[in-house]
Amino acid sequence: MLIDIIYCMNSVQNPLDSVDRAILSLLQDDGRLANVDLADAVNLSPSACLRRVRRLEEEGFINQYVALIDPRQVGMGTNVFVEITLSSQDEEALDAFEAAVTERPEIMSCHLMAGGFDYLLRVVINDVADYEALHRTHLAQLPRVARLVSSFALRPVCDRTAYPLKE
Repeated sequence: MLIDIIYCMNSVQNPLDSVDRAILSLLQDDGRLANVDLADAVNLSPSACLRRVRRLEEEGFINQYVALIDPRQVGMGTNVFVEITLSSQDEEALDAFEAAVTERPEIMSCHLMAGGFDYLLRVVINDVADYEALHRTHLAQLPRVARLVSSFALRPVCDRTAYPLKE
């Protein structure tokens, strides 16, 4: 009973223990890792490991499992970073812009920014001609856009998908 209380108190301050972090790290590296192999790697029984994974899913630490595709293999090997300044920052303008951005599959990420521009987009395309078409027909037509500044990435130097998990 006392051990349960101590564990519960510790989990309020730090909801992940070292085993949870190890599970998350391993699954970030390979989301298809079999439960038996995962359990072996973290020194748990398969049933105890599965309970922890299910808890991590239920508590929102694991949002989804995905396959990471090589963008060059599917004709989307060029990244463009687009700084967007809106003509207005009122709630209606932000909502309209954000709704429109989510409709374009080429826009891989969109971040509301503090600083010299309002949004930073990462767009994937095949080549410059594809970007010109996307720019003319969609990006420049987004609601309340006052200014767009596009920068083409030459190559990724570091492109992680796994988050560092610290104690």
